[in-house]
Amino acid sequence: MQDKGQLRLFLVAAASIIVFDQVTKLWVSRNLAPPSSPGENFLNLVYVKNYGAVFGLLPGQVSFLIATTIAVLIIILLVRHYLSSKTALSNVSLGLLFGGATGNLIDRLRLGYVVDFIDLRLWDDFHWPAFNFGDAAIVAGIILFIYSLYRTGLFARVYHHERAAKE
Repeated sequence: MQDKGQLRLFLVAAASIIVFDQVTKLWVSRNLAPPSSPGENFLNLVYVKNYGAVFGLLPGQVSFLIATTIAVLIIILLVRHYLSSKTALSNVSLGLLFGGATGNLIDRLRLGYVVDFIDLRLWDDFHWPAFNFGDAAIVAGIILFIYSLYRTGLFARVYHHERAAKE
């Protein structure tokens, strides 16, 4: 049986991201007119309706993106249950992933697109594609999950196992 404290970390991380993501998207939807153009500052608020996936890929494939997101959410739950429910870091990282994906799924189910609004101007005229807090949580969750796997020694065990198999 999984530790209730670890489950609580997962749920708090996921719920916090879902609520924050949806509240910020609601504010953007009510206060910025789409489509907004990128600003000249490093950080700008815009209103972009993203009908695709990451970087706008697969535009108009809402049903496919919904099905894929649901599959990913199930995989996250399975990974949490079977592989990494032992550490706080893995539970927080998986909660960030789950919350970010759920926030974007809510948009797709409710609106048919995802609201993106954070625009970063990195240099000259290069703007990173607009994103939202759910997207940021997904990226942070992936990085933290990989780090949590590293901290458990998984990569070292795989390396030593492969090395021993070759000998």
